[in-house]
Amino acid sequence: MENFIVSARKYRPATFASVVGQSHITSTLRNAISRHQLAHAYLFCGPRGVGKTTCARIFAKAINCMNPGPDAEACNECESCRAFNEGRSFNIHELDAASNNSVDDIRSLTDQVRILPQVGRYSVYIIDEVHMLSAAAFNAFLKTLEEPPAHAVFILATTEKHKIIPTILSRCQIYDFNRIRVEDGVNYLKYIAQQEGVSYDDASLHIIAQKADGGMRDALSMFDKVVSFCGSKLSAAEVAATLNVLDYDTYFSITDHLLAGDYTAALLLFDEVLRKGFSCGTFVGGLNTHFRDLLMCKNPQTLPLLEVSGSVAERYRQQAEHASVPLLFEGINLLTAVDGSLRAATNQRLHVELSLMKLCGLGQKKNNDTLTPTLPDLVRRDETPSKQERPGAVRAVASATVVVAEEVSQPSTPSTPVTSAVQPERNTASSSPSSPPTHTLRSRVEVPEVQPSSNGSVAPLSGRSILSLLQQTPPPTEGEAEEETGEEETDCAGEMVDGETLASRLEEGCLKLSQSLLREHPRLGIVFQEAQVCNHQIQLRVPNASLYDEVMNHLTDLQKQLCDLSGVPGPVEFRVEMAQTQADLKPIKVEDRMRFLREKNPLIVKLCQELDLDIE
Repeated sequence: MENFIVSARKYRPATFASVVGQSHITSTLRNAISRHQLAHAYLFCGPRGVGKTTCARIFAKAINCMNPGPDAEACNECESCRAFNEGRSFNIHELDAASNNSVDDIRSLTDQVRILPQVGRYSVYIIDEVHMLSAAAFNAFLKTLEEPPAHAVFILATTEKHKIIPTILSRCQIYDFNRIRVEDGVNYLKYIAQQEGVSYDDASLHIIAQKADGGMRDALSMFDKVVSFCGSKLSAAEVAATLNVLDYDTYFSITDHLLAGDYTAALLLFDEVLRKGFSCGTFVGGLNTHFRDLLMCKNPQTLPLLEVSGSVAERYRQQAEHASVPLLFEGINLLTAVDGSLRAATNQRLHVELSLMKLCGLGQKKNNDTLTPTLPDLVRRDETPSKQERPGAVRAVASATVVVAEEVSQPSTPSTPVTSAVQPERNTASSSPSSPPTHTLRSRVEVPEVQPSSNGSVAPLSGRSILSLLQQTPPPTEGEAEEETGEEETDCAGEMVDGETLASRLEEGCLKLSQSLLREHPRLGIVFQEAQVCNHQIQLRVPNASLYDEVMNHLTDLQKQLCDLSGVPGPVEFRVEMAQTQADLKPIKVEDRMRFLREKNPLIVKLCQELDLDIE
């Protein structure tokens, strides 16, 4: 039976030109050989399987070649090259620092360095995993590494450069190896498949290259594994099953369900994934990567960051057209949080299922999630005629308020007070510790009342019509309108509600909402017990920042519930303030405590500096 040689050894590069994905390293080493500018110590560092030891062997062979080529490649014909190829060269010595990491090993190496090379010009010492040397061994190696004999060249290789002491780093030329890109890995896998007579499709090789995560040795090991399973014909489905990787179809299908808001189909597909033996962490990580790739397709400048083949890239572009950028950002943020907390979760499956249902909820609102502000949903208007508007009365739903960017100035057109749904934000203008954060409103543009059509429905305003409204002339006054129509003004939006009636409705609604919240959210219920209605605005005062954030997270639901309980047909405006100032807050974090102590006693700073203390 013929001995089998793994692809990682059989197709190991033997020349600088055959090294994959490290052109910045190979070109520098070639120039150093051609110009006879060889250093006495090199440090090759980088991830596993990217060619550190391979480049060290090629470099050692090239500097000892008797007849190097014009491109600094070894000739493979001289005695030194033949001895290296046959494994009998006495000029190249390899030392594994993981098993030879003591001071005695370094002493024997120091004694061996004094011996002149028998064939060739240099004695090359390749020390692999050099970070495994002990501190005493590093110190014993310093003098020899700094001033070796003229014929000695040291090449150190490591995957963890941060573990090497600075005195060693300062004596070496440092070369950082990069992870091998997916495209380079796929091209090299194609070459090996052609040499081995294995047929393939591009998707299968992309799965291998992505699973290898930038390591060529890992990719070749996976290639041997899938060839053993699939035979001489590789398919994406079989390769994904062999490497325990979910295929692209699964992520495309579940993303379609999420964008459509179909949580039932998404949960069933997730159950099918678990039945195949995949873990929750594998599924969440793959779905997060899928969302990231969709986000890369939204911008032509980030499209090259999509490391997939042509057919799969086209599917990504098609699906990205149906996914909004805010939805993708929310999905990545949610999946990242789930991935971080999944290991500590008691029920991992339920944890992932809840995240999928949240994503389905985001998918249902994807048409409203745009980058520019949009008009709030107009409430269906009552067709019952109302009385003439009295002085001081407020229309329940008479117009819509558009929240625009800060750069748009508020027009000088006079307008009547309205109640509207606004998105609150923290007051960033006053950030002093003495003033609590409050919610302020952005600039508003009052949009005139939209007349309903014959069937009673209201057509939504487009973005262009909103901009055109900014340049319209001021609306006619109440007297002018009566002269034109010749009759009393009626409220087409609904029943007229004066200020006192509206305030009483809001107060009653706050009381009902408080009683409802006391069962599920007692803290919010207590806040609404003390709510005040001022100028048709709900003012809430919270005692601390934690409760402040809790109110902000449920603000949209609270607005809707209050409208339902109070009978007010339109959204209600909230104003949330913190009762206590920043000065009254006690420090909770370690950094805040240290800052508090420094302000009380400046000598603590001097004590920390003299004792070299760190905050932990």
